Amino acid sequence: MATARAVRLHGFGEPAVMAIETIDLPPPGAGEVQIRQTAVGFNFIDVYQRRGTYPLPTPTGLGHEAAGVVEAVGEGVTALQPGDRVAYINAGIGAYADRRIVPAERLVILPEAVSDAAAATLIFKGLTAQYLLRKTHRVVPGDLILVHSAAGGVGQILVRWGKALGAEVIATAGGPEKCALAKRIGADHAVDYREEDWPAAVLAATGGRKARVVYDAVGKDTFLKSLDCIQPFGLMVSYGAASGPAPDIHPELLNKKGCLYLTRPSVFPHNADPAVFRENAAELFAAIAAGHVTVDIGARFALDDIAAAHRAAEARATTGAILITP
Repeated sequence: MATARAVRLHGFGEPAVMAIETIDLPPPGAGEVQIRQTAVGFNFIDVYQRRGTYPLPTPTGLGHEAAGVVEAVGEGVTALQPGDRVAYINAGIGAYADRRIVPAERLVILPEAVSDAAAATLIFKGLTAQYLLRKTHRVVPGDLILVHSAAGGVGQILVRWGKALGAEVIATAGGPEKCALAKRIGADHAVDYREEDWPAAVLAATGGRKARVVYDAVGKDTFLKSLDCIQPFGLMVSYGAASGPAPDIHPELLNKKGCLYLTRPSVFPHNADPAVFRENAAELFAAIAAGHVTVDIGARFALDDIAAAHRAAEARATTGAILITP
């Protein structure tokens, strides 16, 4: 029987609640695959789940995305074989591990052009950007879009891919260095959302034009003011809450701000169907191959240093993606 080293959570709280344990792995069952993981991705949802903001039944693992190599397949698995390089999201929580068993239908084979590190840091964030740019609002040339937290992992992808789709991109970020980064990766305008009157700076940068869509993963600190940056009949997309949950609002406020639309989507429903997941991943991989989607790995942590990775993310002390190496 194989074993795995995996992060386990027996309660919620500060990063120190995460413990690395050695667990037994039974052979893969029907429709399952055993993977030796080579690279694990980090997402801020991991922090929410560790804190208990999004409670999980305990004990539990953490982590939603990883890449690795198939070691063994269970009965009925014909599309994969040992040695295949694969990646996944939405295969059950527990990606913070060096080895695990996952359903074969949740895996995609990696093309040669996509490295394990790129896959582990891009597949969750990239598929988030994919549904935001291609489904929640299908960006077309000439769209003016506003991307909050543009120096972060998803934010950088939204800026780069949005530009490749022909959009004019307004980026916001916390501080001058992160704003400068947003400009370097292609944003047309960059505004520091830590400034008190940042919406006025947005309108000054665009000559008074408002965005067709706002992509907001910050939440409490940016949500209400974002409504002042959207053109009539535009769309407010709240897909994260790095500063805390967005405030409750009365529907009438959307009317007063310009008959706005509001949505709170998630990557998981968009990729719940295995066939749709593979189609979405194929579109992402094509964008990577075309150079429209790249990843800046801003920090690397060993699995043993997972608490330090969480502390760095919570302090917003990194830019780009965080990579965890088992």
